[in-house]
Amino acid sequence: MIQNKVACLGLLVGAMVVFGPNMARADELQDIKSSGVLVVGVKADYPPFGYLSPTGASIGIEPDLARNLAQRLGVKVQFVPVVAANRIQFLQQGKINLLIATMNDTPEREKIVDIIHPNYYASGYNVMVPKTVKLTSWDALKGMPVCAIQGSFYNKDVGEKYGAELVAFTGVAEALTALQQGRCNAFLYDDTAIAGKLTDPTWKAYDMPLPTLGAVPWGMAVKNGEPAFAAFVSKASEDWEKTGYILSLETKYGIPHSAYAVQQHDKYKS
Repeated sequence: MIQNKVACLGLLVGAMVVFGPNMARADELQDIKSSGVLVVGVKADYPPFGYLSPTGASIGIEPDLARNLAQRLGVKVQFVPVVAANRIQFLQQGKINLLIATMNDTPEREKIVDIIHPNYYASGYNVMVPKTVKLTSWDALKGMPVCAIQGSFYNKDVGEKYGAELVAFTGVAEALTALQQGRCNAFLYDDTAIAGKLTDPTWKAYDMPLPTLGAVPWGMAVKNGEPAFAAFVSKASEDWEKTGYILSLETKYGIPHSAYAVQQHDKYKS
């Protein structure tokens, strides 16, 4: 009897060594299906990618992607607003199952969460100008006063490489006010944020005429150690690229097709 107990204990210890702590943890994909709810972290202040409707509902390109995933799983979707400072922590702490929140895919982040491939979007930097300012190339910024945000990594490139005269502000609202007042001829910022601004009638007299530079892919993320869930999201992302679903969402929310979305569709449809 004692020998049998010792043998069973040995088998249990051996299994723990082989399978590690994950042996006792349920699979998240199955947990989501069992609970009937997919909990997704999204932005609430970044139109058209993630923002709130007048009724307080989460809308935008990324909430629509989350709804598509929930539909594939046959579950409901629940949104949790996140910001850059807490989005990864919310995922690691289990407050959300999935993160779709304008997050750049970087080697540092890939060490702490499982970033899904293929990437679903990308952002870089660009300029917003009055339509009366005719820009045909980045070189045309030479000597031009350009509103910028202090500390943005692309300020140096635009100032040194293209000769723009940067007027740096601490906040976006200040920079946009200066642009409207004519204190600068252009506003240098993230291209996706500019695209969102241009959907607002307030900015109908402005445009983003230049090609985006410095594009970095965006990645959805799940917790490390969830291969089944990661594979499911990865397959969905590939389907989105193949079918042109991302392009259709750009059209739905009134922004031009990004070069990245077009390239990804061309790549995967073949």
